[in-house]
Amino acid sequence: MTAATLAEPAVVRPASLARFDWLRERGMGATMLVAGISTAFGVFLVSATNYIGAALLATPGYGASETLALVVAMLGVLLLAVAVYVAAIVTANTFATIVAGRTRRIALFRLIGASARSQRGEIARQGLIVGALGAVAGLVLGTAAVAVAVPLLDRLTGSDGDFVLLHPALVLPAVAVALTTWAAAWAGSRRVLSVTPLQALGGSVEQTHGDVARRRGRNAGSLVLGAIGIVLLVGGVLIGLVSPLGVIVAFFGGLFSFTALTLGAVVVMPPLLRATGRLFGRSAPARLAAENALRYPERSSRMAIGVVMGVALVTMFAVAAESAKALITASSGGEPDEAFNQMMDMFSGVMMALVAVSAVIAAVGLVNLLTIGVVQRRRELGLLRALGLSSEQVRRMVLLEAVHVTITALVFGLLLGIAYGWIAAQSLLGAVPMPPLWQSPTFIAPAVPWLPVLVVVAATAVLTVVAAVVPTRLATRVAPVEALAE
Repeated sequence: MTAATLAEPAVVRPASLARFDWLRERGMGATMLVAGISTAFGVFLVSATNYIGAALLATPGYGASETLALVVAMLGVLLLAVAVYVAAIVTANTFATIVAGRTRRIALFRLIGASARSQRGEIARQGLIVGALGAVAGLVLGTAAVAVAVPLLDRLTGSDGDFVLLHPALVLPAVAVALTTWAAAWAGSRRVLSVTPLQALGGSVEQTHGDVARRRGRNAGSLVLGAIGIVLLVGGVLIGLVSPLGVIVAFFGGLFSFTALTLGAVVVMPPLLRATGRLFGRSAPARLAAENALRYPERSSRMAIGVVMGVALVTMFAVAAESAKALITASSGGEPDEAFNQMMDMFSGVMMALVAVSAVIAAVGLVNLLTIGVVQRRRELGLLRALGLSSEQVRRMVLLEAVHVTITALVFGLLLGIAYGWIAAQSLLGAVPMPPLWQSPTFIAPAVPWLPVLVVVAATAVLTVVAAVVPTRLATRVAPVEALAE
């Protein structure tokens, strides 16, 4: 009997399964998870708004108000748009980071004759598949969770509103997440067109802060969008003193202004991160962590803007709810009646549940970006260890980078959240009179619930430590020689 007959038969995988091997790449599973959570978040927002609207319209003395019915309808549309926007930013950042780490492999394919167009099409297709799978899972799980939560809320609040669980609007977050993931993959793959075959000899190509700062078109667009956003935010508050329609103007002001911040983050955030890093001393890990923000501006700004969005979203909901109570109290000339207080407490409870979902999105995004970033920097970290840095120093450097992102993003997120939350409440309810005095228009200062804000700060600090555990272990798991050989 020959050796050939004794050999184990080769396992041949079907071609249809082999085509999806890319789904096992690092980051793809996390991207699918982000898409699923983002879709579930959208389902929660839509369902919560409909539930609150049904409860409000069933409340004696308020259900017949056409103004409040208009407010509820606008709130549903705008919160759905917020969910779509959050999903777009989170999935875009995640997939753009994955594509950035493929530069060397893309260049290798270019070296053996593959065209940039074919590779870009493949990346976009992968983004659509990942986004669609995550969106479908999020839609199913989100709807199931709402079905379980509604009877519990009914018993807790005594609500008897006419709430409809299944309606066509629930599909919109899923479609939006799938399309935005596809769009993020297509946009992120633009760098494929600029990768040359010679870059196959090096690692992933990162632009420096100086290169990014010279993007005049993008920087000018960011300034223009920021100016338009500020004008619309101010206009929304002024119009809100006359009509609840002011919240629509303010909403677009928020979209424009935050989009401007997202576009300009790659220029603005790295210097701020380095300034934060200088507060942690002059040791080698501290200096390297501070300088890495400028050395890798795209990566550091993506992590920062993700945390900014999570903190701002949580703070915005809390401040909006507190400011809404203050506006209602001022318009009514004192404390509103018990029925309205009960409805507002229910609203705050639902918003806090949504806050928890948005915090999960921020956590998954931060862990994913930190982990992918460390994996993509294996050669760099191996070189640092070969030059004399100990494993402990490399771990400290990675942890400090996460701390810099958290501190800087916390300050930005809290300021934005307070401003957006107050503007949302003021532009929506500034012209809505409330019994018994029915005073209108009403103007108040921002009402900040300090306990939720402190919880946000503490939770974000804990998130930083937890999110950095896996990346710091990955940073020192590979031997320097093995990392340099990649």
